[in-house]
Amino acid sequence: MLAANIVAKEKELDDNNVFAVDDELKLLKSAAIYGANASGKSNIAKALSFMKWFMINSSKETQSTEKINVQPFKLSTQTETQPSFFEIVFLLDGKKYRYGFEANQEKVVSEWLFYVPKTRETRIFERIDHSLTYLSNRFKAEGIYPKTRRNALFLSVAAQFNVEMAEEILNWLTIKLEIVSGLDDTDYLDYTVSCLAENHSNKEEIIQLIKKLDLGIRELSIKETVFNPNLSLKEISDNFKEFLLKNPEFLKSKRINTSHQKFDDQGNYVSMEFFNLEDQESEGTQKIVAIAGLLIDTIKNGKVLIFDEFDARLHPLISKAIVELFNSKETNQHNAQLIFMTHDTNLLSNKLFRRDQIWFTEKNKYGATDLYSLVEYKIRNDASFESDYIKGKYGAIPFIGNLNKIIGEPNV
Repeated sequence: MLAANIVAKEKELDDNNVFAVDDELKLLKSAAIYGANASGKSNIAKALSFMKWFMINSSKETQSTEKINVQPFKLSTQTETQPSFFEIVFLLDGKKYRYGFEANQEKVVSEWLFYVPKTRETRIFERIDHSLTYLSNRFKAEGIYPKTRRNALFLSVAAQFNVEMAEEILNWLTIKLEIVSGLDDTDYLDYTVSCLAENHSNKEEIIQLIKKLDLGIRELSIKETVFNPNLSLKEISDNFKEFLLKNPEFLKSKRINTSHQKFDDQGNYVSMEFFNLEDQESEGTQKIVAIAGLLIDTIKNGKVLIFDEFDARLHPLISKAIVELFNSKETNQHNAQLIFMTHDTNLLSNKLFRRDQIWFTEKNKYGATDLYSLVEYKIRNDASFESDYIKGKYGAIPFIGNLNKIIGEPNV
């Protein structure tokens, strides 16, 4: 997320939303991607998610006969037989790296890694089809390439053989880059539960975040339940019961309870009432609790979070508050980055974002997606981003036909 050479209407945005890597490179702390349904927003997250998985796992979790899970663009005769292209540029220990590959379902067609040790980009390795055309001594991977299958990445194989640079890159990818969907965020509840159940360094910040988002929650607590397989699991086999009794960790269940104030008919506080998060709280509250641990961990450790369907089940003011956590020198001291896909036009404000933080996806008449930034438009700094977007001035909106005649006349 490169920062453009622009000045925002609100000067504090230039100070808070941007951070300098060096004298020449400035990056953004957040970016919002807008677009109509089926315009390709989610495909950005899906492509990055596949790229991350393939880089980390192609050497160890695939067999030589397995297909690579890439999907060519099928709406063009020119591209349906072409390989899919993936490339990522990232910073690791103060150095800029550029890594990418091309692949079809049968094989990795090409793969490359460059980095900038000082001022000039330097090639580390380059692969075309099943030949390694160049390998730098810096990579220290001599003799490893012949062990690379045609459907696996050399970088992934090198990491398996303890090549330091490869290990560092995949470690960065594993730890620093998180890709999530707001439609399926329950997977992250376990992390929040673990932080709350243990004396975790993020525990207090998670509780404070949830309390300050006006959910009516005064405290959070963890309730652990231990199931007796003889009583609770009557229909399972004796062998499985024996396994569970020998492995009691599989019988434990941890659930979050929320506490709310209870009042009498005069409005006086009388006690605390405890609710079970999954059964008695709203879906919006469940989502906030589920992602709270992820948000705190991202901000405290300077990670990158890519969030598809960011606004699903969230009030616009809560979405705005989360964005402001990232767009702040005070709360985001380690320059964590948030990239999110959304339909929430309430966030389209020149008081929240610079123009280079707002992106759009739009499909052309041939079904291909174009990703472009608001900074490409010559508009006034005091323009109403939301109003102009809804009016179609930036594209990336659905063009809805006349719905008056979709319901036919009743049969007589």
